Amino acid sequence: MKSTLLFTHDDRLKNRPVSFKEVDEQALHAIVQAAVNVELFTIPLYMTSLYSLQGMHEINSKGNNFYLGRTWPGMAATAKPATANEKAFNAVFSVFVAEMLHLQIVSNLAKVIGYEPKFTCEPLQDEETYAWKCYGDDKTVLPHILDFKDCVAPFDKVKVKTGAMNKEQVRLFLAIEQTETDAEKVLNPDKIAKYNEKAPFDNWKPGADLPLFGSIGNMYLQLWNYLSITYTDGATLWDIVFEKGKGGGDVAVQKEIFNPERLNPKTEPDPKDPGDDEYPGIATSIQNTESEAALLDAMNMINGITDQGEGGGVIKQILDRMNKSRGAHEHVNLSVVQDQFRPSCPVLKNKYPSFTATGADAPSAKADARDTFGKMDHFETFKFVMELLMEGQIETWDQWHAKGNSWSAESLQTAAYDASHNPQLPASGDIAGALNRLKLNDADEKNFELFSRASTGAIAGVTKVLNDYFKNPKTQFPYPSMGGSGDRMSICWAVFGKAPDISLGVTSPDDKPIDRTQHLYHACQGMSLDDVLKDNPETCATTAIYHTCKGSNDCKTEGGCGFVQKTTGGGLCGGKATAFYKTQPGWPAANTLPFSPPADNACKALGGCAVPISASQMYPAVKDGEEYRMQLYDFGDKPGFKPKSFGILDYEKGELVYDVAWKAYKAVLEKRGLPVPEKPKPSDLRLAFPPST
Repeated sequence: MKSTLLFTHDDRLKNRPVSFKEVDEQALHAIVQAAVNVELFTIPLYMTSLYSLQGMHEINSKGNNFYLGRTWPGMAATAKPATANEKAFNAVFSVFVAEMLHLQIVSNLAKVIGYEPKFTCEPLQDEETYAWKCYGDDKTVLPHILDFKDCVAPFDKVKVKTGAMNKEQVRLFLAIEQTETDAEKVLNPDKIAKYNEKAPFDNWKPGADLPLFGSIGNMYLQLWNYLSITYTDGATLWDIVFEKGKGGGDVAVQKEIFNPERLNPKTEPDPKDPGDDEYPGIATSIQNTESEAALLDAMNMINGITDQGEGGGVIKQILDRMNKSRGAHEHVNLSVVQDQFRPSCPVLKNKYPSFTATGADAPSAKADARDTFGKMDHFETFKFVMELLMEGQIETWDQWHAKGNSWSAESLQTAAYDASHNPQLPASGDIAGALNRLKLNDADEKNFELFSRASTGAIAGVTKVLNDYFKNPKTQFPYPSMGGSGDRMSICWAVFGKAPDISLGVTSPDDKPIDRTQHLYHACQGMSLDDVLKDNPETCATTAIYHTCKGSNDCKTEGGCGFVQKTTGGGLCGGKATAFYKTQPGWPAANTLPFSPPADNACKALGGCAVPISASQMYPAVKDGEEYRMQLYDFGDKPGFKPKSFGILDYEKGELVYDVAWKAYKAVLEKRGLPVPEKPKPSDLRLAFPPST
């Protein structure tokens, strides 16, 4: 029985020779990869402008008053925003999170149709350096969607570039999120035919570029057209790819960042517990094993993407065409009801709590932002931001610097600042001096280049892990990298007054290639355990290994955050490490696993985030049943550098992470019988970088 959801009645799509099955499947895969690219493309673009908004933020956590009286450059979401900058940040932050949702949805859809989505590939990125190639002053193409040179004035002057939150940039965002109808209106009549190709695409060959779609909605419509192709043997392309997507199992691998209970439903739900599903009204993954039910889920997924983005979108066209089909069922009656696509505020408040500088509970800032602007589609949200810009109320970091502003100790303090509180932390005046020097001493722009490459590396900390995340059921989502990439972008704006240049990639042409079979690279300033690489004591970690997540920490001795990791791996940052283990030489006779030390970690996922280590990063309290102990390692010969446990390092709550890392480094050198150098003073880079959150 043919599906009533597909366009099997369309003459163009039916009775297609079976000889086209293979090329049609590859074309479908190319379209779904294009959809992944489109959703991914918006994330660094929106994020760069988001963090251009001038402002400061506190770094707070439950039960801790570590940073009482201190504040760091860069905005964050605000509960009950009052200023234009706070409102604009909340608005675009909500869009940014929704784009991550869309990326998850379309990636799950890709898996269902038997395709492995890619997150570090052309045309967005250089696949070796992770440089973003799709943005620039000379770029005019929204990947797979539109070339602004094909538009009427003033759209023909739009450039696809990263930049501050200004009118020019928000016009670009509005053009991205516009409806199909509006997209057609801005096209030059002489160019419209270029955007009117319908599936199946004539003369398309595997490896060739797809036709430009004109709008995001039309891209999803053509995806649906391909699914609807019916061959002379009666099979639809959906039939073929859905079975392949199962891979011999019951259902394709699906991942859930936002609605985890879809994959792991609670056996005994508490009616008072709002649960963990942030978008209870949206199909964000497909668990149905029956073809028609799974297809309806796929339709709902596309509905969710296009409703949140452009408001309604392509689903109305799909439904109208279905209803003209003689076999359409009456129960298929999706309508655009925005409520169903909003995040659940009670869930957000529960999952994303906020805290005061003394560690007490505070209204959830992220819940406020996403609940308020979750009621609006992305086009409406950017119109709201444009209104703020038209009123002249928004200030960005480039404007702040243009006024001649510089950093002072007072600009990094709140009224509660007390220099005697946690005196091991760098003084606010020292941090201010570092922020100023990084800009003043940058005639050759080497500092700006470093910050730009650090931003690129932080984003790569997400995209590299995503390549594996949607393949491997055990791979965890790199949550810390998402926050870390914002931190890296934000501090670049605050120091230099301009956007990080993420087209540079994580390495320069002059850098030696990273070769972990020959070298042990180090996490931070002056702590190399390699027998060959001899760094200047003031040198920080090699830029190519900068990262902000344990999932993207590729190898040994490169982990450096304050979120302790158990020595067996697994769990999220700060996850509970209580477990029994077999005692090994040098391990304590206790029932708790020791943690993995910074810069002396045994391998991937046994280190942490934030390399280099912020000079202000401190260790929080451990959970009940855990101990302030770390397992020390020495390392064998290349190429494997096999880790060898040899002792235990004790540490304390509130101790600086770099100090603990240095203790571990010193212990390894002493075990090797080598002299211990003098511990270097924090570099300006480490002083400027905020603690991981």
